[in-house]
Amino acid sequence: MRVMQGARFAFGPFVLDPGAGTLLRDDVPVAAGHRGLQLLAALVARPGEILAKAELMDAAWPGTAVEEGNLTVQIAQLRKLLGPAANGGEWISTVPRVGYRFTGAIEQLGDAKRQALPLPAKPSIAVLPFANFSNDPEQEAFADGLTEDLITDLSRIGGLFVIARNSTFAYKGKAVDVREIARELGVRYLLEGSARRAAGRVRINAQLVDALSGEHLWADRFDRGLEDIFAVQDEVTAKIVEALLGRLRAPLPRNRPGNLEAYDLCVRARKLIDVSPETAREAHLMLTRAVALDPDYAEAYRWLAMNHWMGWVHWGDPIEPARGLALDLARKAVAIDPNDAGCHWVLANLLAYERRFDEADAEFAKAFELDPNDADAWATLSDITTLAGQVEEGLEQIRKAFRLNPYPASWYYLTLGQAQYAARDYEAAVETLRRDETYRTSSRRFLAASLAQLGRLDEARAEVAMFLIANPHFTTRHWVETEPFRDTATLEHFVDGFRKAGLPE
Repeated sequence: MRVMQGARFAFGPFVLDPGAGTLLRDDVPVAAGHRGLQLLAALVARPGEILAKAELMDAAWPGTAVEEGNLTVQIAQLRKLLGPAANGGEWISTVPRVGYRFTGAIEQLGDAKRQALPLPAKPSIAVLPFANFSNDPEQEAFADGLTEDLITDLSRIGGLFVIARNSTFAYKGKAVDVREIARELGVRYLLEGSARRAAGRVRINAQLVDALSGEHLWADRFDRGLEDIFAVQDEVTAKIVEALLGRLRAPLPRNRPGNLEAYDLCVRARKLIDVSPETAREAHLMLTRAVALDPDYAEAYRWLAMNHWMGWVHWGDPIEPARGLALDLARKAVAIDPNDAGCHWVLANLLAYERRFDEADAEFAKAFELDPNDADAWATLSDITTLAGQVEEGLEQIRKAFRLNPYPASWYYLTLGQAQYAARDYEAAVETLRRDETYRTSSRRFLAASLAQLGRLDEARAEVAMFLIANPHFTTRHWVETEPFRDTATLEHFVDGFRKAGLPE
C-alpha cells in the first residue's frame, strides 16, 4: 500500500504529513513512532474503508514477516496517542477477525514539499530501485539486490556523491517525478531501470537521467545469461562513471560470489537483520547456508558478523561471546576481500568495542579510502568519535551520514541524539530522540538523560520506566564497561545524566 507522495491529511486537531514523517496536534509535533505513522497514513488515506490486517502489516513492515501481535500493539499505541474523537468514540475502529478502519472525517491538504537539499560540488547520483518485470514476485529480491550492488559500485568512485540505499528505497513503488526525487535527495542525476530474471537469463534496462534538464545521458539494455549478472553490473557502472566524469575511473575489483544461490540468500538475509530476534535468526540461517555454498563470499561473512554483533541471534545469552565470534567473522571477511569497504568498517567498529583503538582507526581510514560515500560507515564512526570525546567531529560525521542518507534507518537518530547529548545540546537531543522509531527502545536511555539534564524529571522517569521494560537487566556500570569510551569527561557526563534520570547504577 502506498500513500500519494506529498499528500497531507487533516482530522480533528491533527495534521499528518506521511512524507515528512510528522504528526501535529494544534500545530505542535506529536512524538509518534515510525511504524505507527505508517499505519496511520495507510488508514487515513482510505477513510471509512476496512483495511485487512495483512495490508496494514505490509504498510508498516514492508517485505518483512512479523507477528500479528505487533500490529495490535501499534494500533493500541495509536489510539492512546490520538485520544478520543470529537464524538467521544475512537478514531480507529476494529472490524473483528478482519482488520481496522479510520472512522473520522478527513480533509486532504495541499502538498507540503520537503525542503530541497543543496547539490554537492561533485557529480551527484541516486540509484532508484529497479522495477521487477518478472512474473515471479520472488524475483523482487533479485531486482533489489541489483540496485544495492550498483549503489555500492558507484559509491566506491571517489569523484561521485552517491545517495545511500535506505533513502532511494523510500521511493520504491511510488509514482514520483524524477525532478522531485532529485530535489528531495539533493542530487543532479538519477539512474532508473528494470530487471527480469527467468529461464536462466537476465534482462536489464537502465537509463541515466539529468534531473535538472530532463535529458537522458545514457540508456542501454542487456540480455545475458544469468551467470553474467556481475559483468553486467560492472558494465553499467563503467558507463555511468564515463558519462558523469568523462573518463573511466574503475574502482578496485570486488569479491563476487561464485554461487548465485549464495548471492540470493545474502540479498534476502540483509533485509532481515536489525528487524527482530526472529528475523535475525532467519537471516543467520540464510547466511550460514550462503557461506556453506560459497566459502569465499566475503559479504556473507560480513553480514554474519553484523548479525552476531547485534546479539539477536543469541537473544538472552551473554553478549560478549557473540561479539568475539563476530570479530572473527569480520576478520575473515576482510581477509577474503580487502577491497570491500563494508568489511573494513564492520571490523573497525568491532575492534573499537574491544578497545583496540589504533587498529579500529586504521580500519575506518581504509574503509573511507575505498568508499568515501558509505553513509552507514560515517554514522558508525560518529558513535566511536563521540565516545572518544571528539564531540564536534562526531556531530560532523553523523551530519555527513544524514546528507548521504536523507531517509536513514532509525539508529542514525540514536547516534545523532547521543552526540547532541555529549555536546550538551539537550533540547536538540530530545527533539531528535523523540523522532526515533518506538521499537528501538535503546534510544530512551539517552532521551531520559537529556530530559533529566533539562530538569524535566517526571518525563525522564517515564522514559526510564519504558526503557527498563525492554531492558530489565540494564545497569549503568555494565553499559560503561561495554562501550568504547576513550575520554573520562565524556564518560562521566553520560553517567551523570543516567544517574539524574534514575537509571540503575
